[in-house]
Amino acid sequence: MALKVGLQLYSVRESLQKDPNGTLEYVANTGYKYLEAANHNATEDPGVGFGLSAQEMKRRLDDLGLTIVGCHVHPWESDSLGPVLDYHQELGNARIGCSMAFFPYGDVNHVRRLADAFNEVGELCKSRGLQFYYHNHFQEFQFFGGKSVFDLLMENTDPELVFLEIDTYWAFRGGQDPRSVMDTYQDRVILLHQKDFPENAVQPLVMYDGLVDIEQDITMETFMTTVDPQCFTEIGTGILPIQDIINQGAQMPALDYIILEQDHSALGELEGIKVSMDAFRRFSGIELD
Repeated sequence: MALKVGLQLYSVRESLQKDPNGTLEYVANTGYKYLEAANHNATEDPGVGFGLSAQEMKRRLDDLGLTIVGCHVHPWESDSLGPVLDYHQELGNARIGCSMAFFPYGDVNHVRRLADAFNEVGELCKSRGLQFYYHNHFQEFQFFGGKSVFDLLMENTDPELVFLEIDTYWAFRGGQDPRSVMDTYQDRVILLHQKDFPENAVQPLVMYDGLVDIEQDITMETFMTTVDPQCFTEIGTGILPIQDIINQGAQMPALDYIILEQDHSALGELEGIKVSMDAFRRFSGIELD
């Protein structure tokens, strides 16, 4: 089955701050129909970051032919989660995600406690007819006692409650082949994130190859100070095997969407997502209309 192309709105975060309506219109005109939102202020705004009611937001999206198919939510606080789920039910979005977590090095019990919390959130989402998913970066591919944090999370979460959004770029940067991860957990993967890695990057592809000690605590500070914006490039302009990833994704039973998340772009946000869309059009196994 062909994969539908979506856009994580984090890719155009600065443009949205300056001109939210104009940016959404540009996104639609560029050919994106499916959006994943990123709400980093869920305690104040239960929606998708626009400060609009679910009905108003749905009308605006409908007018542009756009649909929300997922949303990263932060912070995860019990007092704000109910209104968030209410909002997304009314909006018609069936997928709610956690975009990042950190794990004190070697603390398997911390991973298990977080897995328990994910199960609880997953149960709450399921009771509302929603799916809860986790999005990886590179730190999930540290190894604690012979197992990766990622595998520990999967072993300790219910596959009926906790699903996956595999970020293929970050899996590569964690020293993994995302195609292997996708194969192992194919029944749980409901979204893919895609970007590309430059051929002549200023860093090695794998973060553990001299950039981050695989046996250290990885914190938000570690992450932010180590990641280099020059190590991101538009779809089809770098070295990642994107066609192979699309081919595999198209065979996976629970996967419908491959979503561009362009963390940084030397071209600028709007030009960057256009270049990536033009590249998506050249790949096989992609559904755009």
